[in-house]
Amino acid sequence: MVNFARGGVEGSTETMLVNIGPQHPSTHGVLHIMTELAGETVVTAKPVIGYLHRGIEKLAEQRTWQQNLVLCDRLDYVAQFSNEWAYCRAVEKLAGISVPERAEYLRTLLGELNRITSHLIWYAGVTMDIGALGTPFIYAWVAREKIFDFYENVTGARMMPNWMRIGGVRCDIDAALLADMREFLVSDFPKECDVYEALLTGNEIVVSRMKGVGAFTVEELTDWGVTGPALRASGSPLDLRRDAPYGVYDKLDFEVCSDGAGDSLARARVRLREIRESAKMCVQIIDMLPEGEIQTKIPRALKPPEGDVCVRTESPRGELGILVASDGSAKPLRFRVRSPIFYNLSAMPHMLPGHLLADMLVIFGGIDTSMGEIDR
Repeated sequence: MVNFARGGVEGSTETMLVNIGPQHPSTHGVLHIMTELAGETVVTAKPVIGYLHRGIEKLAEQRTWQQNLVLCDRLDYVAQFSNEWAYCRAVEKLAGISVPERAEYLRTLLGELNRITSHLIWYAGVTMDIGALGTPFIYAWVAREKIFDFYENVTGARMMPNWMRIGGVRCDIDAALLADMREFLVSDFPKECDVYEALLTGNEIVVSRMKGVGAFTVEELTDWGVTGPALRASGSPLDLRRDAPYGVYDKLDFEVCSDGAGDSLARARVRLREIRESAKMCVQIIDMLPEGEIQTKIPRALKPPEGDVCVRTESPRGELGILVASDGSAKPLRFRVRSPIFYNLSAMPHMLPGHLLADMLVIFGGIDTSMGEIDR
């Protein structure tokens, strides 16, 4: 759909309004970006959301504390374990519930595997957005499906695991499966990472499409509320896993991946490096995994004391905040999600003006969206 309207662009008498989405393949879900163009230059860009709204925050007020875990998988549906983990941590903090050490290790293990599969989906999508059709997508999917096999063996599900529990995890991981994970992460996966880099940052055509495009400073991104890899690609070292550790991150040796360029290529480099770091962390966890219980017994009708708690988690897309409030009953008084994707997407009206339409999708792909967490 194209409309024409009189505009105030210098040297032009009219601008063109182009609706990108909500059925456009590059919007990574049901997103509509109302774009005003002067020729091929973006003048304004307004994200229009709400097409995927499920009312999860309100639904959570009608269910018990334990029942709400199934809703968390459906927030950012490619970072399911991060969502479950953030919610469990919030309720545990509110109710004063401790988590067994082995469960903390297992949570961290699946959280980092989840970061890998999430970044692989970003990789597959962004390469298609810039015209590298087919090959990078297929290579990313091979490793992703292998890790999804691990998810299925652990949880019984591939997409909606519903595995973490308030006070621990639902089921353990046996030694044979842990050995298979370690073998894959040590022997096969580094070679896959070499291929990802060769197809993306090693491809001069791809580099020319991303280098210098959408370069932003830490100050700009901070003002816009952007967090995660998109912020670290501009030079910020902010990472909650190191700065406000949870799980067993304080026991792991890992590097916070950052880059000073701040452009679309830097955002790609950061995520590719994070994939490697996550694999290294998973191997460390498997080697250090202690024996013991995996869940603390809690009342069937859990009733945390009155009050509210907010926790922050480093999800694959940035800082995920979960606020839960209790009135002392078996159901939350309030469940609130601080979605990193919502804030990253909200920066689009600031990021896109002045860039070419062709570069718009490169910049948009660099923030890595998942619409389920926005339309919650």
